[in-house]
Amino acid sequence: MDSRFKLKFLTWNIYFGADLTPLVTTTPEQIPLVVTQAFRQFLATNFPLRAKAIAKAIASEKPVLIGLQEAVQWKIMIPNFGTVTYDFIDLLLEALEERGLEYTVAARNLNAQAALPDSLGNVVQFLDRDAILIRNDLKRKIISKQEENFQTNLTVPIGGQDFTVTRGWSSIDMKMDGQIVRIVNTHLEPASEAIRNAQANEIIEGPANTRLPVVILGDLNSIPNSAVYQLFVNAGFQDAWAQAGKGTGFTCCQSADLLNSNSTLNERIDYIFFKNGWKARKAELIGESQKDRTNTGLWPSDHAGVLADLRLENVQDNGESTC
Repeated sequence: MDSRFKLKFLTWNIYFGADLTPLVTTTPEQIPLVVTQAFRQFLATNFPLRAKAIAKAIASEKPVLIGLQEAVQWKIMIPNFGTVTYDFIDLLLEALEERGLEYTVAARNLNAQAALPDSLGNVVQFLDRDAILIRNDLKRKIISKQEENFQTNLTVPIGGQDFTVTRGWSSIDMKMDGQIVRIVNTHLEPASEAIRNAQANEIIEGPANTRLPVVILGDLNSIPNSAVYQLFVNAGFQDAWAQAGKGTGFTCCQSADLLNSNSTLNERIDYIFFKNGWKARKAELIGESQKDRTNTGLWPSDHAGVLADLRLENVQDNGESTC
C-alpha cells in the first residue's frame, strides 16, 4: 500500500492564566491569600476573551489536529451561591464554533488537581489537563486512544504538605487512506531536568515506541540540543521547525499578566516531532504577533503556537505498536 497524504498539525500551550509558583513553600496560614491572588490574576487574564483570540488564530490555518497543553479547568465554589466553572476546552470549542469550525476532543489526560481555600470564604479548585482536538470531519478516522499519567512526577511542598504535580500524555491512532498513524500530545515538567528526562523516556519507550508513522505535539520545556531534545533525536525523531521553519521559532514566554507591550518570546520549547515516513513541508508560529492580541491588549497565551504541514510519503508497513 502506497500512502501519500498531508495533515496540518498545531501544538499550543494556552496558559492556565496565573503564576502558581508562589504556592510552593507556603505555610498553611499563607495559602488563602496566595490562592486569592492567583485566582484574581486568572480572572484578569480573562480566558473567555483569550479563547476568542486563540480561535481566531486557529481559524486562519484550520489545522486538522491540535495538541493543547494547560487546557485547564478552574472552579470557584462560593457558599450560598454555587460553583462557577471555567472550562478551557469547552470555552475554546465554543469560540471555534462561533467561527464555523467544529472540533471535538479526541483524547485528554487529567493531570494535577487541587482544591484550596481562598481568603474570602470560598474554595478554588484547579485541574490541569492536556488534550488532542480533531476536526469533526475526521473524527471517524480515530480507531483507538490512550490517556496516561507519567510514573515520574515532581513533588513540591504546599502548605506544609507534599503535593505531586502529576503530568501525562494522550495519544490517538487514526486510519487515513488505509494507513494507521499515531499522534501523541504531552507537557513535560519544567522545574526538574531529571524528571523531565524521565518523562521524555516514558514517551519514547511507550506510545512513541512503534513502527507506525508518529507525530509528537507538546510543550517539552527544553530548548534545542538540550538533553530532552537529544533523547527524541536519538530515538529517530525529526523536528518540524528545524526542517521547515524560518527564523528562531521562539515560543516562550510572555509575562504572567499577558500585558507586556512588546513580545518577550525568547526561547523555543514547543515542538512538533515526527518519524517513520513524515516530512515537514512548512512550519510557522501563530499567536505571536501584535495583531493576535485581544482588544483589551492581552496576548492569547504566554506561548506561541507551532503549526506544521506534514506529508506522509511512501509508507508501506502499518507496523505493530509495543505500547
